[in-house]
Amino acid sequence: MKLFYALVPLLLIMACNTKEKPVPEYPDFEIGVIADCQYCDCEPTDVRFYKKAPARLKQAVTELNTHTLDYTIHLGDFIDRDFNSFDTLISIWGGLKSDRYHVLGNHDFSVADSLKPLVFEKMDLKDRYYSIVKNKWRFIILDGNDLSVHGALTEAKKQQTDSLFQQLSSKELPNLKPWNGGLGKEQLQWIEDELKLATQNKERVGFYCHFPVLGETNDLNLWNYEQLLSIIDKYDCVKFYFNGHHHDGSYVQKDGVHYLNFKGMLDTRDSTSFARVAFHNDSLIVKGYGREPDRGLLIR
Repeated sequence: MKLFYALVPLLLIMACNTKEKPVPEYPDFEIGVIADCQYCDCEPTDVRFYKKAPARLKQAVTELNTHTLDYTIHLGDFIDRDFNSFDTLISIWGGLKSDRYHVLGNHDFSVADSLKPLVFEKMDLKDRYYSIVKNKWRFIILDGNDLSVHGALTEAKKQQTDSLFQQLSSKELPNLKPWNGGLGKEQLQWIEDELKLATQNKERVGFYCHFPVLGETNDLNLWNYEQLLSIIDKYDCVKFYFNGHHHDGSYVQKDGVHYLNFKGMLDTRDSTSFARVAFHNDSLIVKGYGREPDRGLLIR
């Protein structure tokens, strides 16, 4: 009997050690993120080195392929101009081992008007905006060119663009520039529907868009960013908003939502910029390359 009681603590320890650990509510996984590759066969400016873009994209693909990624996403402005610029990058981009997705940027429409309807096929986009559901996350990919001078392709969208621009002009907003754009009413309703569905399914939500809605500068924001923020603010399921467009990058946290503007890939003579983002139950860990800094972002 004494031997039995002496063994009880040991048996309890063994039982605890063999007990299965609880599975996290949200599983770990990792993605790749690139912003503003923005290639064209053009001479450089003081800050943009267009011809270096293919080599930088190849470097990023090579590095990202050494990691197990659920997917890689490019946050818009895959090219700077000229439709044949796509062909230079597509074979490099296609070398990614992970799934790959695109966000539409304003420069992706810097092609002849007759070729703009062909941009989507070149970028392997079935829809201009869409969602990806993986690992109990819903990733909402926005089209910030929905209403714009460069990306509105139908008469209905062009009329909505003119209407929104006139409506906002009275506010004298600094972001009402032709290189920015806005979200149409159909897309705004779709976003609301996606967030309701995510809430119902107990999914976390992350947004991807080319244009910022918050940051250190507001002259590059979506035209109707206030409308989008008013929707985001209603839903606790939203955890982050990732974008490009502002090549210097920025970061803001608002009500527990992380608004991270990734730096442009082409903006230095000898460096680059891209990242891996690891998703954990309680945090997002950004591993930056080149100009993109490392970050640890707690999930509310």
